[in-house]
Amino acid sequence: MSTTATATAAPETQPTRIRERSDVHRQIRLVVTFAIATALCIFFALAVDDPNVRYILGERVTKEFQPKDLNGSWVAWLAVAVSAVALVLAAVNRFPRGAAGVVLGVLVGLMFYLGFLMWVYADQGEGFTAAITNPIPGTIRIATPLVLGALAGVLCERAGVINIAIEGQFLAGAFFAAIAASLAFQPYTGLLGGILAGVGIAALLGVFALRYQVNQVVLGVVLVALASGLTSFLLGQIPGDPDVKQYFNEPPTLPQLRIPGLADIPVVGAALFDQTVLVYLMYLSVALVTFLLYQTRWGLRVRSVGEHPKAADTVGIKVNRTRWQAVLLGGVFAGLGGAYYTVGSTGAFDRDVSAGTGFIALAAVIMGRWHPLGATAAAVFFGFMLNLQTQISFVDKLPSELLGAVPYLATIIAVAGFVGRVRPPAADGEPYVKS
Repeated sequence: MSTTATATAAPETQPTRIRERSDVHRQIRLVVTFAIATALCIFFALAVDDPNVRYILGERVTKEFQPKDLNGSWVAWLAVAVSAVALVLAAVNRFPRGAAGVVLGVLVGLMFYLGFLMWVYADQGEGFTAAITNPIPGTIRIATPLVLGALAGVLCERAGVINIAIEGQFLAGAFFAAIAASLAFQPYTGLLGGILAGVGIAALLGVFALRYQVNQVVLGVVLVALASGLTSFLLGQIPGDPDVKQYFNEPPTLPQLRIPGLADIPVVGAALFDQTVLVYLMYLSVALVTFLLYQTRWGLRVRSVGEHPKAADTVGIKVNRTRWQAVLLGGVFAGLGGAYYTVGSTGAFDRDVSAGTGFIALAAVIMGRWHPLGATAAAVFFGFMLNLQTQISFVDKLPSELLGAVPYLATIIAVAGFVGRVRPPAADGEPYVKS
């Protein structure tokens, strides 16, 4: 009698999924960020007695744009709901990645902004009542030089040259744009003066950084000090006599150029398409730098000398020549950014007219991960926050000292929550000597 042995198969075990540390850190950042946003949105919704606010679709009161009333309560609670949904998705590690994640993050930021405005502009009491205005025109004005400066920084640092001197290029560009436009009685000549000044500072950066291998961080600080001192000295040499001053520091400003059709789009049309030629040049510059860096052979060479110059040299790429080209081209954009502070806006040059915005443009480069589109988005974000500071200064709800810190606090939160760890080009700031 034979027996048949039956083997019992062991149950299959599912392999344990090990999460990457970067994924865990991302989840923690998102949870903390959205938890803070949700808590603040709840505070904004509850800490209001009279939720009624006034708003204007334009930048100021005109016949076309009249103040309207709005019950801000439902906006504030909608901001709470959106933030809470994002918090739940982050807590269960289902917050989307890629474009969907960016869209959802922007939506949370937008709703947080609206909830914040409802709280700030509520409970104003009797008498003068400030109204919420369209932030887009002010954002474009502030962001235009920041974007141009950030593009200059991206070009330089992608090629391996740290450009701390953007602020100096702004000052030189602004001063010589005012001089050139005043002498020629023509604002467009001021753009040429600004470009030449920006390229001049870039040439000094190239000479000392690439030829003499000077520490690029120290060099950038010195060039900023040089530009600040030189423009202040030259400004002091301009006589106060109006008959003489008009030839040196009373430039005409660029006229508005309205694009028919596009400028008629509600809310955003006039802000984006009823601008000076310098703003349109900023739009084109973003597309041009992105195309040059990522769609051309020259851009590939620039990125290669910024990442691994020795490997680039072995395949026949002239490392320092390519770096020179990127630095000088960056000077063109930084010079245009400087020209915005005179012929593009106020006209006359004043001492330290750029007020440190060159360093903000440098921060936008880092926040944008050394990518022209990312740097542009970061620069626009900076412009938006600086414009917000100006807008809410009319409402006595927050201390003025805190208002001044708002743009930088928002940037820290954005970097900690959404940008995370960033890595510069591998050879950024490292001189290359051909062996």
